Amino acid sequence: MRNRSGRISIADFGGVGNGEKLNTKAFRAAINEIERLKRVGGTLLYIPAGVYLTETFNLTSHMTLYLAKDAVIKASQDTINWPLVNPLPTYGRGRERPGGRYISFIHGDGLQDVIITGENGTIEGQGSVWWNMWRQRTLQFTRPNLLEFMNSKEIIISNVIFKNSPFWNIHPVYCSNVVIQNVTILAPRDSPNTDGIDPDSSSNICIEDLYVSTGDDLVAVKSGWDEYGIAYGRPSSNITIRRLTGSSPFAGIAVGSEVSGGVQNILVEHVNLYNMGFGIHIKTNIGRGGFIKNITFFDIYMENVRTGIRIAGNVGDHPDDKFDPNAISVVKGINITLVLGKKVLQPGMIHGFKGCPFTGICLSNVNMNDQAPVGNRRNDPWQCSDVTGAAIGVSPLPCAELTSAAQAGECALFPFELD
Repeated sequence: MRNRSGRISIADFGGVGNGEKLNTKAFRAAINEIERLKRVGGTLLYIPAGVYLTETFNLTSHMTLYLAKDAVIKASQDTINWPLVNPLPTYGRGRERPGGRYISFIHGDGLQDVIITGENGTIEGQGSVWWNMWRQRTLQFTRPNLLEFMNSKEIIISNVIFKNSPFWNIHPVYCSNVVIQNVTILAPRDSPNTDGIDPDSSSNICIEDLYVSTGDDLVAVKSGWDEYGIAYGRPSSNITIRRLTGSSPFAGIAVGSEVSGGVQNILVEHVNLYNMGFGIHIKTNIGRGGFIKNITFFDIYMENVRTGIRIAGNVGDHPDDKFDPNAISVVKGINITLVLGKKVLQPGMIHGFKGCPFTGICLSNVNMNDQAPVGNRRNDPWQCSDVTGAAIGVSPLPCAELTSAAQAGECALFPFELD
C-alpha cells in the first residue's frame, strides 16, 4: 500500500455529499487534476463522509481513491446517458446482448499503480433499475460492472464496501498484480448476475479476507468466450483465493464457464459457504476450447448447499453460432482436499466430455455425510461420467470412476497417502 505524499479532496472541486447534487464534474475534474500534476508517488483523492451521487468516471494511474468512514459514492440511475464502450475482444460481443456494453460505473484502462481503499466507505451501484430492465427484457446492451480494470497492473482494492452492482461487481480483465482484500460485496439474493469478483484473462491475483453475499457466483475465474477467447489466447493464472465467507443461490467458487483462453494454477483455501447453490463449481462447454488445470481447493466448509462439488462440461451459452464444436476444454489436475459439508442435498456431480474425459480429479478428506433430509436428496449421492482420478476418505462413497485402484496414479501428488 503506497503512501501518497500528495492529497486532494473531492470538496476542492465542488463535490457535495448530500445525496442529491450530481458530482460527475467534480470527480472528473479531480482525476484530471491528478493526471495534470503528475506528482512523484502519485496523489490521493479523498472522499469525506457523505453521499456523492455521480455518473460514471474513469480513474488514472498513480492515484488512490480513499473513501472515509460513512463516505458513499453512489451511481446515478440515469441509464439513458450511460456511455457505451466496445465489447471485450475475448467475448466478441456484450456478455448479455450483441454489440457494445455499458461502461463500468468506475473504470480504468491501461493503468498502473491504482489503489481504492479507505475506512470501509461504500461504492453503491443502485443496480435495481438495471435488474428490472434485465427482468423485463428491455436491455439494449450488456449491463455495466460496478468496477472494472482493463489492461492494468499493480492494483490494490481494500477496506471498501461494494453494494448493488448493476452486473458483475469487480472485474479485472487483462490485468496483472492485483490484490483485493478486506472487502465486503453485497447484493440481494435475487439480483441477476451480480457476481462478486471475476478475474478474467488475468494473472498474479490475490483475493483474501472477504465477505460476499450476492445473487450469483461469489468468485468466478474466467478467460474468454468460445472462438473469441481462443483467438485472444490469454489465460487466467496464478490466482489465490483465501479466507472468504459468503452466500449465494449460485456458486461459492467457480471456474468458468468462459475458459477459452485457459485457466491454470488456482489455489482456493479456508473458505466458508452458507446457503449456496453450488459449493465448488468448475464449468465449461462444447466450443469453449482452452484448458482448466492445476486447480487446488483446500479447507472448504459448506452448509445448506444444493450441490457440494460440480465439475461439468455442459454449462453456459455461446456468443453466436460460429463456435467450433470440436473445441473441447482440457480439464485435468483438480485437487479437492479437506471439505466438510453439512445439509448438502447432493455431494457431487462430475461429468466430462464423451471421448475426452476429465482427468486427475483427486478428492481427499471430503465429508458430506450430514446430508439434507432424506425426502429432499437424491438416492445416488455422486453422479459421474467420463472422468478419471482417485478418492480417499470421501463420504458418502464417491462414484466408481474415482474409487478404482488403477486410477490412483493420476493423483500421485496427493497431499495424503493413497491406499
